[in-house]
Amino acid sequence: QVQLVESGGGLVQAGGSLRLTCAASGGTSGILGLGWYRQRPGEEREWVAGFTRHGQANYEATLKGRFTISRDNAGNTMYLQMNSLTSEDTAIYFCRADAIWGVYWGPGTQVTVSS
Repeated sequence: QVQLVESGGGLVQAGGSLRLTCAASGGTSGILGLGWYRQRPGEEREWVAGFTRHGQANYEATLKGRFTISRDNAGNTMYLQMNSLTSEDTAIYFCRADAIWGVYWGPGTQVTVSS
């Protein structure tokens, strides 16, 4: 079992920045990949960015350049730095772990960008 908790969401003005944190605990040695997803109002959940098991960072094409992901040395905490935010970035942001035992999701953190 892997437990994920996101934090760092909130209300920000357009053009501003936020950094989200995903803290993983439990069976973290079994994690193969970590990623960020988001669900905008009225839309389906979509992939934002993530790390492969080999540590490569990948990004959704339209977000690359504004969003940056990073991890701590232990690999159990992942960050999502979001810059130049627009109202289109308003969403619930989720952390997902793909582990040898299955797929795990955090409860999400709300990001609201005011225009």
